[in-house]
Amino acid sequence: MTVMTERTSHMLVEEFEEIAAAAPETVTLEFINGRIEEKRVPDGDHDEIVGWLQRRCMQQRPDLWLHAVQRGLKVEAYRKGRARPDGVLAPEGRFAGDGEWSDPDGVLMTVEVTSHDRDTEARDRIEKPAAYATAGIPVYLLVDRDACALIVHTTPDPKSGCYLDIHRAPFGEQVVLPEPVGITLDTDVLKNYVH
Repeated sequence: MTVMTERTSHMLVEEFEEIAAAAPETVTLEFINGRIEEKRVPDGDHDEIVGWLQRRCMQQRPDLWLHAVQRGLKVEAYRKGRARPDGVLAPEGRFAGDGEWSDPDGVLMTVEVTSHDRDTEARDRIEKPAAYATAGIPVYLLVDRDACALIVHTTPDPKSGCYLDIHRAPFGEQVVLPEPVGITLDTDVLKNYVH
């Protein structure tokens, strides 16, 4: 299977969805900023971080669920995009009855954990925050393993496609994820997952 990596304005989102549905289980595809991107299979440290975050969310906000099974989101306003965050925090039952791709309505936070690949800079630090802000998702949490920091993006401005407030906290600090999330994270354990 050939994966298109160059930007194309001729591909329809429906065409992307057909390609993504036909991709083997070992390949995860996203359609961000007019390009099809292959998302790298997570390593064990990546999975441990997501699991750690799931536990924290369940302990402090049992009314919410951090979906960490690559829940597909329609980030329509951002060039008819389709994203698969590493985590999607939403009220329990929010995605019941949805297909592979869900509208972002009701999503309180998206989470990305950086991977050790060449696309992390563009994908996780530039394109994804713009897509999530444009979709109006209140909080974007980036667990940046390269910088050993949590970067909390809040106050999305859908018109400008960016988050107006960005807080950077080195691993080891206590971080409060603002409302509507309302979860406090002690990030010292994350130092164990940077290799």
